[in-house]
Amino acid sequence: MATDDLSRLSQWADGLLASMEPAARRQLAGEMARTLRASQASRIRTNVQPDGSPMSQRKPQPKLKKGRGRLRRKMFFKITSKTWLKANASPSQAVVEFVGTANRLATIHHHGLKERINGREIRYPARELLGITEQERDLLENILLTHLTKGL
Repeated sequence: MATDDLSRLSQWADGLLASMEPAARRQLAGEMARTLRASQASRIRTNVQPDGSPMSQRKPQPKLKKGRGRLRRKMFFKITSKTWLKANASPSQAVVEFVGTANRLATIHHHGLKERINGREIRYPARELLGITEQERDLLENILLTHLTKGL
């Protein structure tokens, strides 16, 4: 989603949020961050980019030896857990971000960077992981309106 859409949402909500107490703004930001984190995690697990296009396929993995019993998972399956994809809130912002070692992995894939693994340099295709879709923007607007009308 374009930055201008986020700034439009921000301008629309600034006047309404200025009249709220900091604790109420933090509660609203927390609710928005948790909702956005769940939506982002679901979208990443299905390997879909924010613009709706599928992520580029992963390279074929070598066949597992018999008796190993390991499962093949989709890309980015583990980094979408609450351990690695965090939702944080303050009275002035709501943040969804990767933390720890998942942050490095997500940055490499998000921007299509190179990484050296076991002496080999591997270039990854750009797979946009975090980004707000049109549906998520509408969902955030609805959460804001619901929160503001709840007190009336």
